[in-house]
Amino acid sequence: MSTIYALSSGAGLAAIAVVRVSGSRAGEVVKALTGGIPKARRATVRRLRNPDSLSEIIDQALVLWMPGPRSFTGEDMVEFHVHGGRAVVAALMGVLSRQGLRLAEAGEFTRRAFEAGRLDLTAVEGLADLVAAESEAQREQALFHQQGGAAAVFDDWRRALLAMLARFEASIDFAEEEDVATAALADVDKRLAMLEREMRDALASAHRGERIREGVRVVIAGPPNAGKSTLLNRLAGREAAIVSHFPGTTRDVIEVHLELEGMLVVLADTAGVHARAIDVVEAEGMARTRRRLAEADVVLWVEAPDSLADDVQRIFDSPTLRIWNKMDLGMPSGEGKDDWGVRICAQSGVGVDDLVARLTTMVAEHYGRREPALVTRERQQRMLKECCDELDRARQVTGGGVELEAEHIRLAARALGRLTGRIDVEELLGTIFAEFCIGK
Repeated sequence: MSTIYALSSGAGLAAIAVVRVSGSRAGEVVKALTGGIPKARRATVRRLRNPDSLSEIIDQALVLWMPGPRSFTGEDMVEFHVHGGRAVVAALMGVLSRQGLRLAEAGEFTRRAFEAGRLDLTAVEGLADLVAAESEAQREQALFHQQGGAAAVFDDWRRALLAMLARFEASIDFAEEEDVATAALADVDKRLAMLEREMRDALASAHRGERIREGVRVVIAGPPNAGKSTLLNRLAGREAAIVSHFPGTTRDVIEVHLELEGMLVVLADTAGVHARAIDVVEAEGMARTRRRLAEADVVLWVEAPDSLADDVQRIFDSPTLRIWNKMDLGMPSGEGKDDWGVRICAQSGVGVDDLVARLTTMVAEHYGRREPALVTRERQQRMLKECCDELDRARQVTGGGVELEAEHIRLAARALGRLTGRIDVEELLGTIFAEFCIGK
C-alpha cells in the first residue's frame, strides 16, 4: 500500500500547520528530512532539511513519530508541525511528493484506520460529524459516536442475537432429545421481544438524532411585506437578507445558522405567500416556500398590519409560532386577535428577546438535549429497521419452524454487523469517506 501525505490542518495563513504522513515509508521520510527517527509518541523539535540539498532548511518543526500499529491509521505515521505560512507548507509538500509519496484522497487516513480495525463504521461517521460540528449538541452527539458509545450498544445487541442463535442451533442439533431442545429455547421469544423493543425505541429517536446532526429547520414564512427578512437579519445579527419596503423583495430562500442553547438551528427566510403571483419568478419563489414549509421542523409565521392576507394557509403540520410584527404600526384586532404568540417590532428589536426565548423552548421540547441519539443517519436507520423486521418475522414463525426462525435471527445479526461495518460494507465506503476533507 502506498505511503500518503496531506495537510491536516486548515488551509490558509496560520500560526501552525500540520502535515501528516502514513504508510510503510513514513520512517524513511523522517530520516531523510531530520537525519534520524525521534522517540515514539514524544514531540521533538527538529530541523527539516531538503534531502535533495541538505544545506537547505525548510523549517524548524515539531515532529511526532507514531509507529504502527499504535497509531491512528494502524500504520507507521509521522506528523510535521511547521509554521503555517503558505511557502513553508508548499516547500514541505513538494519535498514529500519528490520522495515518491502520494497525496491522500479525501478521508483516506480515516479509511485506513477503519480497515485496520481502529474504528468501526459508526465511529467513522461520528468523526465526520465531529469535524463538521457547529453546535454543542452536535459536538456531544458526534463525540459519543466517535468514541464508540453507539457501537457498544449495537455490538451488545449483536452478541445477544448470536447467543440466541446458538441456542437455536443446539435445539436443531438435539431435536430428537425433546427435553434438551425445549430447554435450549426457553425464554428465547421473550428475550427477542425485549431486544426488538429496545431497537424500536432507538429508531423512534432517529429523527431527533438527525435534527441534532443536520440542524433544526426553522422556516420564517408569511405574506409579502410582513418584515420576514428584517426579522432574519435581527436574529442573525447581520444583514443576511436584502430588506426593502417594496413587497416581494425576497424571491429565493436565504439561510443562516444559529445556535440556541447548544442546538444548531437552520433559519430560512422565504418568499411571501399570497393568492396570485405577479410573474413566473414570484411563482417559483412561493413554490419553494411551500416546499420548505412542508419540510420544516418549526414554522415562524409572520404577519403585520400592512401585510395581512386572508387568502393564505396559516395551519401547518409542524409546530408553529405566530408572530405579529411591526407592532408600532398597530396591534391585531377583531376575531383571532389573541392567537398571536409573540408581538414584536423586528426593526427596533422590541419583543425579539421574547421570540428567541419562545423559539428556544419549542426547539428544546421537540429536539432538546437529552442523552445522545443512537441513530443519526439514514443508513443507520435502514440497517436497524432491517434488523427489527427480521426479529419480528422470527417471532411470527409458527408450527415449529425452528430452522426458519433461526435464519431470521441470523439475518438480524447480519444487519447489525453491517451497521457497525463488521461485515459486507464495501459498497458503502466510497460514499461515507467522501464526506471527509483531505488530510483526515
